[in-house]
Amino acid sequence: MDPVANPYTPNAGAQPLAVRGRDVQMQTFDLLLRRMSVGRTEQSMIITGLRGVGKTVLLGKFRSKAQELNWVVVEREVSKHDDEHFRRQMVSAIRTSLFEMSPKARWSDRVLRAAAVLKSFSISVDPAGTLTGGMDVDAAEGFADQQDLQADLSDLLVAVGEAAQDTGRGLVLLFDEVQFLSTKQLEALISALHKTVQRGLPVTMVGAGLPQIAELAGDAKSYSERLFKFPHIGNLEDGDARAALVEPANAEGAGYSNDALDLALEVTSGYPYFIQELGYAVWGVAAGPTITRDDVELAVPLYEAKLDESFFRVRLDRATEMERIYLRAMAELGPEAQKAQDVAAVIGRKSTQMGPTRAQLINMGLLYTPEHGYAAFTVPHFDKFMLRAIPDLIMPPERSKKTRAKD
Repeated sequence: MDPVANPYTPNAGAQPLAVRGRDVQMQTFDLLLRRMSVGRTEQSMIITGLRGVGKTVLLGKFRSKAQELNWVVVEREVSKHDDEHFRRQMVSAIRTSLFEMSPKARWSDRVLRAAAVLKSFSISVDPAGTLTGGMDVDAAEGFADQQDLQADLSDLLVAVGEAAQDTGRGLVLLFDEVQFLSTKQLEALISALHKTVQRGLPVTMVGAGLPQIAELAGDAKSYSERLFKFPHIGNLEDGDARAALVEPANAEGAGYSNDALDLALEVTSGYPYFIQELGYAVWGVAAGPTITRDDVELAVPLYEAKLDESFFRVRLDRATEMERIYLRAMAELGPEAQKAQDVAAVIGRKSTQMGPTRAQLINMGLLYTPEHGYAAFTVPHFDKFMLRAIPDLIMPPERSKKTRAKD
């Protein structure tokens, strides 16, 4: 079929033609903004889930909804950086939000004060004032200038919340990859949001991250479970998965036979990103207008090759030799969460010996811990990829006699 008309979008964060199975999260977000718009408090939320389940896509839908309701939206993708870089990111985000709240020529006293507090917050990382260029305000002495991230960020979000309230708008922070915030940064963000809730200000944060973020937030601040909801999203239910394939095809005058859909769902397990990749591959091989089971079978090798080259390989390439050995041993045991001692046994080591390797894989975002003593892949079907990429189980180099004596 015509490649230009291919309706599937296997790109990171790209909005599919049909976003299905996320109505509950959309309704929750709509309620959050509408309650806060009338002065009611409501829990912020952090969407959790594995890679490829559509967390970033959902944040995009939230952005559109917030803009419909006249909220100021700030979007950022979190990356692993020190506190200085985090401050810079926050300065950039809040500066953008202040200019969006109101034209500078009509800034009220509250907005001007928020700009002054932002100037204070920025001075430690930007003495020249380049980050707050165009604001033409002096720093608000005594606010957001303590060089304590938690206290300073609290001052900043309260000031911005008061400015938003004064302009009749709200501010929503949309943060992706929240698990990459350091404990100190996450603690500061949670504490600052708590201050805005206590004062009834229209500021909220909606994040997205891997499943471990709920535990990380709880460790950072014990009250985080009362400040946030942590909805988990995963693969799509049968009906939604079928619709995610069928609706884009129907929009281009094509369709699927029932047995083609059955096989497509078996191959993708209903994961949204995999559906987009398989749909794209099938479109390229099918004559149409009806896509058959034979078309899906023909497309599967192309689909797997594309995933292996990009979605999977980019993650494996970051791993050391020992980390690859650990990942391959996990794949040998299957896709489920695995006990640390069982994985170590496959390698011929004790779990204590493999602890640092396991911890680094968790830190890299390749594994997460669904419960104590267990680890699971953060990427669906990563076990299948490891078996394709490394067909034979690999073992670590032989240890010296001295090392074995210590075991």
